[in-house]
Amino acid sequence: MRAILTWVDKVVDRDKIDQCVWDMCFSPDGNKLIVAAGNRVLVYDANDGTMVQPLKGHKETVYCVAYAKDGKRFASGSADKSVIIWTNKLEGILKYTHNDAIQCMAYNPVNHQLASCAVGDFGLWSPEQKSVSKHKVSSRITCCSWTNDGQYLALGLYNGLVSIRNKVGEEKVKVERPQATLAPIWSLSWNPNKDEPYDVLAVADWAQRLSFYQLSGKQIGKDRALGYDPTCLNWFSKGEYVVLGGANKQCTLHTKEGVKLGIVGEQMSWVWCCAVKPDSNYVAVGCQDGTLAYYQLMFSTVHGLYKDRYAYRDNMTDVIIQHLITDQKVRIKCRDLVKKIAIYRNRLAVQLPDRIVVYELYSEDLADMHYRVKEKINKKFECNLLVVCSSNIILCQEKRLQCLSFQGVKERQCIMNCVWLQEKRLQCLSFQGVKEREWIMESLIRYIKVIGGPASREGLLVGLKNGQILKIFADNAFPMLLLKQNTSVRCLDLSCSRAKLAVVDEHNICLVYDLATKDLLFQEPNANSVAWNTSYEDMLCFSGNGMLNIKASNFPVHQQKLQGFVVGFTGSKIFCLHVYAMSSVDVPQSAPMYQYLEKKMFRDAYKVACLGVTEGDWEVLAHEALESLDFDTAKKAFIRIRDLRYLELIHGIEERKKRGETDNMVFLADVHSYQGKFGEAAKLYKKANHEQRALNMYTDLRMFDYAKEFIGSGDPQDKKILMSKQADWAKSSNEPKAAAEMYISAGEYSKAIDIIGDNGWPDMLMDLARKLDKADRESLGQCARHMARLEQYGHAAEVYTKMGDMKSLIAMRVEAKHWDDAFTLVEKHPEYKEEVYVPYAQWLAENDRFEEAQQAFHKAGLQAEAVKVLEQLTVNAVVENRFDDAGYYFWKLAIQCLDIARDEPKKHDEMMAKFQEFQTKADTYYIYHTIYRHVIEPFTSVLPEGLFNMSRFLLHCMEEGTPRGVSKASTLYTLAKQSKNLGAYKLARHAFEALQNLRIPSRFQDAVDLGSLSIRAKPFQDSEELMSMCYRCSTTNPLLSKNRNCCVNCRQPFVHSFVNFEVLPLVEFFLEDGMIDEEAVHILDMSVPKKKKERTWKENRMSNHQSLRLGAEEEEEVEDPFTARLKNLGESDEFQPVVVNKPVLQTMSRAEVFVLKWPRPMRYQFFKTLLPDVSITACQSCKKLFHTDDFEQQYLQRGHCPFCRTLLEE
Repeated sequence: MRAILTWVDKVVDRDKIDQCVWDMCFSPDGNKLIVAAGNRVLVYDANDGTMVQPLKGHKETVYCVAYAKDGKRFASGSADKSVIIWTNKLEGILKYTHNDAIQCMAYNPVNHQLASCAVGDFGLWSPEQKSVSKHKVSSRITCCSWTNDGQYLALGLYNGLVSIRNKVGEEKVKVERPQATLAPIWSLSWNPNKDEPYDVLAVADWAQRLSFYQLSGKQIGKDRALGYDPTCLNWFSKGEYVVLGGANKQCTLHTKEGVKLGIVGEQMSWVWCCAVKPDSNYVAVGCQDGTLAYYQLMFSTVHGLYKDRYAYRDNMTDVIIQHLITDQKVRIKCRDLVKKIAIYRNRLAVQLPDRIVVYELYSEDLADMHYRVKEKINKKFECNLLVVCSSNIILCQEKRLQCLSFQGVKERQCIMNCVWLQEKRLQCLSFQGVKEREWIMESLIRYIKVIGGPASREGLLVGLKNGQILKIFADNAFPMLLLKQNTSVRCLDLSCSRAKLAVVDEHNICLVYDLATKDLLFQEPNANSVAWNTSYEDMLCFSGNGMLNIKASNFPVHQQKLQGFVVGFTGSKIFCLHVYAMSSVDVPQSAPMYQYLEKKMFRDAYKVACLGVTEGDWEVLAHEALESLDFDTAKKAFIRIRDLRYLELIHGIEERKKRGETDNMVFLADVHSYQGKFGEAAKLYKKANHEQRALNMYTDLRMFDYAKEFIGSGDPQDKKILMSKQADWAKSSNEPKAAAEMYISAGEYSKAIDIIGDNGWPDMLMDLARKLDKADRESLGQCARHMARLEQYGHAAEVYTKMGDMKSLIAMRVEAKHWDDAFTLVEKHPEYKEEVYVPYAQWLAENDRFEEAQQAFHKAGLQAEAVKVLEQLTVNAVVENRFDDAGYYFWKLAIQCLDIARDEPKKHDEMMAKFQEFQTKADTYYIYHTIYRHVIEPFTSVLPEGLFNMSRFLLHCMEEGTPRGVSKASTLYTLAKQSKNLGAYKLARHAFEALQNLRIPSRFQDAVDLGSLSIRAKPFQDSEELMSMCYRCSTTNPLLSKNRNCCVNCRQPFVHSFVNFEVLPLVEFFLEDGMIDEEAVHILDMSVPKKKKERTWKENRMSNHQSLRLGAEEEEEVEDPFTARLKNLGESDEFQPVVVNKPVLQTMSRAEVFVLKWPRPMRYQFFKTLLPDVSITACQSCKKLFHTDDFEQQYLQRGHCPFCRTLLEE
């Protein structure tokens, strides 16, 4: 640190008597300096020291001045007990007084409140308030200062205490210091740096101490002994330094921890005040004898560099080590003035005023930035330069070079005609401070540098003013003369192999020598520093005249702008020292690389490129090496830029070389083709007799015109192949029509058909199909498939017909859902029936036409699928409460089982059992549908008698089990309700009792409970009109019996009308063994109907009246054979069916017999009506019998049979 006196002035009064400068302050912009001297306030121009204007307003000595942070006003305080507020235009605007002389004052940095302190009190004034609030204190106030946030005011008292007050003057903290009564506080100030973690108060007292405190009153560190009585203290704007003045007649600079750094200026009397110009390094000093001095502080750069590690001084007491590559930094706090810094490998040496501290890295890791203390040499050394090695430190002192051990013992001394920086002595010390060696030279030492070497045997490169360049080893007392030149040395550096030496002389010329021959290799002008590239032997850089010069080998210099001095060169990074800052500059090595490329020195160019070039430079290097067939260099370069295409090319060439290929002309042609130089490549291929390679190249590149030109009048097969490839290109280039025509020309019909079909050109496709021979079935089939896809079914059918492929034609119709056309084709070709009906059935099922789907499966002969469809339909119908549909589907299932039993004799018994099961379920669901509707709907069109008969029939059917979905409770509820309404009270009571034992829906519960009670008031009998009579034995049967729907006497099954379920006057009879059904029907058809006797009217005349009488008395009819067989009931309890033979059949009338013709394997059913006048209708589809009136009514309502849904036309 150096202090330069900028200007000085002497303050005197009119009588030329020296006036003490009591206080001073700068304006916030630093242009004005306000000085309190005598009874005047003096305003100086801080830049040149001229007095702007003296301000008069005080009658006695002015003790203090203060400037507001906003720059609008400043204040002065005097022994006349007054405070005057001045504007920045030097006009007094306000004046107020205290009871005693004003001692000090300070402006709040935030709200610009002024604190003015007198002997016994202090006042707080702000522009917003009219009055000044004053507060008493217990002791004389000597100094004051606001915190940088303006919240607290610190008062220094004559009794040695510090009082910290808030903005309204209330005391918050009292700092009691040791020996306070003997140490009046004369100056204090808060650190203005807002980035500090806490507020720091610096206090100087007349116990000759400098102390630091926190806002809480806690002391920071220990007291710093000053050795004199301080009178003033002031901070730099950023809080990094403190300046002090006092009775020692000096103004000194200290760190923010209180470490003394140096003297700002020495005066002839006490320094009574000092001030630091805002945001600068200027310090103003005021003395008791009226001297006013203005200094500029110059902080020199103390630093050291080794490769990519740069160490420099910060805040005078800290050392920062910066990694120039990663920009990583670490700080070492030395807490004392750092005078010299040296760095080498893992060592760092720092010289302090009274010692040298040696640090080492924690580990050998190159990226490690953590240092620890290795040794301390507690001696004071005076030297111009400090150099550190692995085990020694080198000092440049006086007229010698000394090598000291760590204990400070001198080992050797060598007299030489050399000196550096007005010094000639170098000392080598060990880390314990022992002087090991000393070299004394006869000429001035101009440059010294550690050039590396084994530990404890490092070499130093020394340049002298007389032109000698020496190499000194730390363990050798005898230096080695490398060479001698005529001019003085300014800078030196050795190449990485130690074979070349670069020297910058006093004439700014860079000279490069070969150390082996001592020959001058070349020289370049305008150089102030030089550095070899540590990564490449033949490259160096030097700086000068604001330019950076890079020289590789003997090539011309490449220049670019650069400010500063080059101090290091590693790879593509150049380390430059500009003013006080070290920076790392990335310099692409493109220019040297291209210089090597021009000379075809590819390996050297690759080495330069590895130092750092752009990706484009790597690409140029790769291609240049490849064209020169330097595959090794080209391969490395292409790996750098990750160009897999060229790497594959090089790999292929290397493999071909291994297989014995040696024709470099072909290899070069391959390279040219990859680089796009197709004409040159084709010429090389032709020259090497590899015309096919050229042809393949052109076709792969779709350069068909060049390919045709290259072929000329060659092989026709080659032309055909070329045409095909051109068609491939046209297809990929989105020119399908041209591609198709080319494929047709080349005879590749399949590819042409695919293109035409994919683009939807049916006319073009049909033209091609008609031209094709029918033997080309593959191409024709391809045409037909595309036609079908384009929905040109007529054209597709034409093509299939041309081929004679009926199966594919039928499949097309099926796929297109042209069922009528498909059925027409199947009639002509029944062998494909399954290919039509199965998809048709599946299509019907997908469209919810399940019944038709079932029929289609049936037609296709897939009985299992047909049954599966019907079973699923029944399940769905039951789940959805569509019981009439469920009955219909079960009837269809029953018929299906008959068909299976007929077609598959092995399944006869199983299918017949299922037929009976499904037939019973069909009847049950058919009946339950009406009962379910009656239960859930409020109204019904069915007569009570019908519901009564249906519920009775259904209960008889449930005796063997209740099908899924059928509710016995609903059936009993219907029966109970209708029985009660029709007078069948006994049956109603039975039904209500059965309901009481069942779990019934809640909606029925009240009605059932009420009915169960009310039925008890009715007679315990049923109406005889409701009971069924057996038409075989004339027995009246109970309404419910254990014999189900059979007579209790003769066991003859009742035949019901399947609308209202009344018992029909029919008796079923069977044929005797040996008679077949068709024969019986033939006999019945041949029988003669019986003639009825005609009834006539007879007239009877009397005397006084006339009467008419219809018919005579009927004669008893002769009993016919069938009636006789009806009465033959047998003696056993088992049912005895009515069996008739041929003579009995011959006596029967065909009109009185109903024949139900069941399909095989079932037999026909024969029924004889006993009441021919009762009209009965039989459905020939479902084989159910109905009262004719009921059937006709239902048919008219529904349009089909109520049970099987068959139309009469069918």
